[in-house]
Formats: sequence, C-alpha cells, structure tokens
Amino acid sequence: MTISVRHLIVLATCATLLTACGGSSDPTPEDAVDPSASSSPSSSPSSSPSSSPADGSPPVTGATREAVADLAQRLGLEPGDVEVVAVEDVTWRDGSRGCAEPGTMYTQALVEGTRITLRADGTDHEYHSGGGQPPTPCEQPTE
Repeated sequence: MTISVRHLIVLATCATLLTACGGSSDPTPEDAVDPSASSSPSSSPSSSPSSSPADGSPPVTGATREAVADLAQRLGLEPGDVEVVAVEDVTWRDGSRGCAEPGTMYTQALVEGTRITLRADGTDHEYHSGGGQPPTPCEQPTE
C-alpha cells in the first residue's frame, strides 16, 4: 500500500485542525453531553438544581445566606426560622432575572443566576440573582 504526498498533506491538515479545535478523546465535564438536554429553544429559563448535601437539603451558599438574612429581617424573624426549600441554577431570558415589572425595559441577553425558594411562617418566598447582582425578593415571578 502506497501513501501519496497528497494523502499525507490531507492527514496532516486534519490532525492540525483537530489539535487547534481542542479535539480530545477524553471528554472533560464541560465537554460531556447531557442526554436529558434538549437542543430546541425553550420559552422558560433553563434551570437545574444545585448539588445538594448528602442529606438532600439544598446547599447553603453565600447568596442563600444573604437571601435568608434579608427575608428574616423583612419579616422580623430570626434567620433560623427561615427554611431553604430549593436552590436552582438558572439561565434567565433577560436582565429582569425572572421578575419583570410592567413598563420596565431590560437587557435582552441571557443571564446566569440562581432561583432561591425560602419558606417562613408557612409561606414560600422567591429570591432571584444573576448578572453579578445579589439575590433580591421576587414577589411576582414571571419565569
């Protein structure tokens, strides 16, 4: 079997392109394909629960602590009286971070953020964060 110069050039070009594009036979977690992911656009924000501790409770992050402290202050409670129900990583559709107010214009770009659901005195409260902004209460979520 004889390999021509033309074949060698094509092989070398392909190898160079694969190397330049970061081709790797071992996918990293960022490269791994999520079989549950859909390629069609969605009208709702994409969300996924943040990793939870082994006991199944939502993780407590700095943003979650801020939200708990804010809600406790607003309601005149101790932070220990506020339950963290859920913490979700979300990609908001725009700068409203899922809490649009009528008549207000928002940046039209996807915003990575978090939806935090808290419970106090039997009532659920949502806090939304993203775009470098701290979690803020969202009394009438639009997403």
